[in-house]
Amino acid sequence: MEDNSQIIFDKNVVEFVTVAAEFCAFVEQNERVNPKDYVDTLLKILPLLYLKALLLPECERMGFDDPEVHVDEVTYEMIQLNISRILGPDDDYLEVFLPDMAYSDQPIKQWISEGLADIYQDLKNFIFVFQLGFNETMNDALVICKENFEYYWGQKLVNTLRALHNVKFSFNEDDIHLDFM
Repeated sequence: MEDNSQIIFDKNVVEFVTVAAEFCAFVEQNERVNPKDYVDTLLKILPLLYLKALLLPECERMGFDDPEVHVDEVTYEMIQLNISRILGPDDDYLEVFLPDMAYSDQPIKQWISEGLADIYQDLKNFIFVFQLGFNETMNDALVICKENFEYYWGQKLVNTLRALHNVKFSFNEDDIHLDFM
């Protein structure tokens, strides 16, 4: 395995950082956006983000403390509400991959905006630490982000991607919800 201090400069890490930063910048935009274009962009960036996360090299923590967290509850809520506003009635979907679904006789509703805000929170915290430029904390942020991808936001990403695919392709022209704002 590479020296841990050099892993953060690996080509796959640099590419992941680039895509993660692009995703964060995209969901942070507050101006009026066309919902169709918004969904189209997400359908392009999310698979790329997933691929780049899969290609991250193995790495181990160097420090004992968790890196600083940047995204607070207010920022999270602001991002989630903005995405929800853009998607409007197309924000919610029925989730079938939750473990609780096996024991439920009712569908479990999820929100695209919540899934994207969850992904944003992890990625923005990761990007924030990377921007500080300290090798040890950058490495540890990478380890945490990779673990969170494997156990949490990777599944959120594919579930959200499935819902976005449905928003884009499951309607006919007379039935469209994505109105121009």
